[in-house]
Amino acid sequence: MPTTKLTFELALAAPCLLAQQSFVRTNAKVIALTHVRVIDGTGAAARANQTILIRNGRIEAVGNADAVRVPTEAETLDLPNHTVIPGLVGMHEHLFYPSGRGVPIYTEHAFSFPRLYLASGVTTARTGGGLEVQTDLMVKKWIDEGKYTGPNMLITAGYLEGPGSFTPQMLELRNPGDAKAFVTYWAGMGATSFKAYMHITRAELGAAIETAHANGLKVTGHLCSVGFLEAANLGIDNLEHGLIVDTEFIPGKKPDECPTVTAPSLENLDIQGAGVQETIRELVRHNVAVTSTLAVFEVAPPIQTRFADALSPQTLADYKAARERMPETTKAFSAIRIKKEQEFERAFVKSGGLLMAGADPTGNGSALAGFADQRNIELLVDAGFSAAEAIRIATLNGARFLGMDSNIGSIAAGKQADLAVIEGDPATRIADIENTRIVFRNGVGYDSAKLLESVKGMVGLH
Repeated sequence: MPTTKLTFELALAAPCLLAQQSFVRTNAKVIALTHVRVIDGTGAAARANQTILIRNGRIEAVGNADAVRVPTEAETLDLPNHTVIPGLVGMHEHLFYPSGRGVPIYTEHAFSFPRLYLASGVTTARTGGGLEVQTDLMVKKWIDEGKYTGPNMLITAGYLEGPGSFTPQMLELRNPGDAKAFVTYWAGMGATSFKAYMHITRAELGAAIETAHANGLKVTGHLCSVGFLEAANLGIDNLEHGLIVDTEFIPGKKPDECPTVTAPSLENLDIQGAGVQETIRELVRHNVAVTSTLAVFEVAPPIQTRFADALSPQTLADYKAARERMPETTKAFSAIRIKKEQEFERAFVKSGGLLMAGADPTGNGSALAGFADQRNIELLVDAGFSAAEAIRIATLNGARFLGMDSNIGSIAAGKQADLAVIEGDPATRIADIENTRIVFRNGVGYDSAKLLESVKGMVGLH
């Protein structure tokens, strides 16, 4: 019996390992990236004509091309007109995607999404809630073991939701005891954070936060029934999406209830007014981070070829049909929401708040794993951040929140070689952020084009 089991495991592992190797551009022990532009993730301006030396998966040196000696044993990739940034640290990722046709079920994409993330430059991905948490945990395990290709995964269990969930894939809490039991169970199974959702009560949220913190873990939230100030006072660590989902400014909002109408209050909300500014001050005072997910609120962006190629034919047809049925008022309000959120995020950062970024590949399907991470950076620049600042938000800030900034999130000697090689110059043309060509994870360089080719037509299926 043991021999049979071992043979079966080897039969499964062999094609997986071969597939991983087919995506590798380079896995030399010593690699030199020469004549590159470097945006290091700290917010500093881009530096031209740099050399990055990688040895055994870590950055050994980075500096002016004439100052860094390239050893004879190094594999040299000469990359003029390319920019190297830190691997993106995606702080609101999912392995699921809407199934389409208005069905409130989300399909797990354990095969295609890890490859899409990595191909797009995401080398660390914290899920922002899971609907098949055990699958998410196993995907992380397989990536860690080298059986799967993808970013370093950090799994958020969830959702901590009350009655009124939009999908039957969510557990509905009945009381604070349920919240404690949920956190205790998934903490024991390997989850590293938790996600509170729209219909949770303050008592349940408080119980979840207390239990998570007792386990050394953090809680984030996409809230509605609980306002941002209430959550901050309860000790929440992170809030998803920003002010765009905060309901505390809605007239007549009742405690522990999610209002049914939010649009008018957001449209007229003064970001510079006393109320919003007080919320910002309290979030900063309580060290509550905010995750920017601007791309998910673009309900009808231009359909890119790469986006259409990734979707299965039926999924693409369903997506296009849904867009055609979308009222123009919905599209117009989407633009208003994004502008309001951009203004809030600028004000939050100006006040000292920690802003991070992620894709959130949900909504109506316009945001896709990896591609939306890149788009979010573009929208941060559109919000008024410099390219260097936007890249810091998408890299070092997330690493800092995770307590991993000594190892990832910026380009510096001694750090793990998690890097994205981009053709072009996003410092002067932010759209170049989409031209990711090679992604280094733990010092292994993966070919982005091959990863994308491997998942053509897969989204919507698996």
